[in-house]
Amino acid sequence: MKRAILLVAFGASGLRAQEALRGFDVRVRLAHPGVPVRWAYTSLLLRERLAQARQKSDSVAKALLRLQFERFTHVAVQPLQTIPGGEHAEVRGVVDDVAQATGMVLRLGTPLLNSDDDVLAAARAVCAHVPAERLPHEDVLLMGHGAQHAAVSRYEDLARAVYALDPRIHVGAMCGSRELGHLLPRLTSSRVWLMPLLSVIGRHALEDMAGQRESSWRSRLEAAGHHCCPVLHGMAEYAGFADIWLRHLDQAVAGLDAPA
Repeated sequence: MKRAILLVAFGASGLRAQEALRGFDVRVRLAHPGVPVRWAYTSLLLRERLAQARQKSDSVAKALLRLQFERFTHVAVQPLQTIPGGEHAEVRGVVDDVAQATGMVLRLGTPLLNSDDDVLAAARAVCAHVPAERLPHEDVLLMGHGAQHAAVSRYEDLARAVYALDPRIHVGAMCGSRELGHLLPRLTSSRVWLMPLLSVIGRHALEDMAGQRESSWRSRLEAAGHHCCPVLHGMAEYAGFADIWLRHLDQAVAGLDAPA
């Protein structure tokens, strides 16, 4: 048995995002000393950008086949995804196909909001990581990606769990029932803190959330009369969220010993 860990992210071309993934990589190596850790990216565009910059840019399939070539037989695969939606289903499909084609023992970890217990842990992480400068009466708005998938309901679950802990913290998403237009009437404080519910700081956080163009959440909040304070830290940078993914990875690693 020769083990490895494969971490999967959407992609990271910006320095800030790459630093966040490196920080998560350190956490994984500390939790699983001696086990080689590799990365794969699901975004074709970002893989192409990384390749042009002569940086490692493996897809999930390519990374797994590379591990097979290096004679690894057992691999735990952990994606840094928020919900078990379409992207997670695609990763699962690739993992299943490679396992069938190669005979490797592959175990896939689950996304951040996979179970009810995960939702409660994430709600506590949200409340723990709001800025210390935020006053109790001020609204905090989180922006997730959303999805055209049944698993988008996990954002609703998280919103309810967060409201139970702090009714001034609101969970939103770029698409789905928790889009900004649905949440604006609930925001009553003059200052609103805007935080990404995304693994790392990339284009969505910099442009769609905190950007200057008219359609960004920041601009729309300011147009509604709020003073907006964006917080540019991804979930992978916060221990409360990272610990959930790490727990799921632990389960995947433990599953390498279980019979198929």
